[in-house]
Amino acid sequence: MLEAGRVARPHGLDGSFHVSAPVPRLLTLGTSVRVGERVAKIVRRAGTDSKPVIRLAGHETREAAEAVRGKALLVDAGDAPQLEEGEYWAHELAGCAVSDGGRAVGVVRRMVELPSVEVLEVQRPGAEDLLVPMVSDAVRSIDVAARRVEVDLRFLGAD
Repeated sequence: MLEAGRVARPHGLDGSFHVSAPVPRLLTLGTSVRVGERVAKIVRRAGTDSKPVIRLAGHETREAAEAVRGKALLVDAGDAPQLEEGEYWAHELAGCAVSDGGRAVGVVRRMVELPSVEVLEVQRPGAEDLLVPMVSDAVRSIDVAARRVEVDLRFLGAD
């Protein structure tokens, strides 16, 4: 399951609600999402990609939206749209070992979306976390199957 966001505050009286930490590709009209133990389709999609407002089938009141507030919106990975070459879901990279050549750097804690670029937050033993922008100068290669990310520490100024 992929987390598409979290139910935030209600929007209006019809059961619609804001979504916090949204993954816009996963929040499309007609997509089935799991909220708690219930699965429902998205029947309304408004707002923007960064501040979406959605309504789920069977959630027609403000109280219904309030009842699921704070819960994760989960989408079955098989229902997720195909990613293009060089694109990754955040969960695929979390836990990957990070290295520069033969030198171990740390482990990807999570991927963070910034306004200009996504970055990998790399936990390093005995050192501050390292933020690695997802650009070709910083990331040499990613092998999801092998759970490895190769970076260029010199480019990152962390050599």
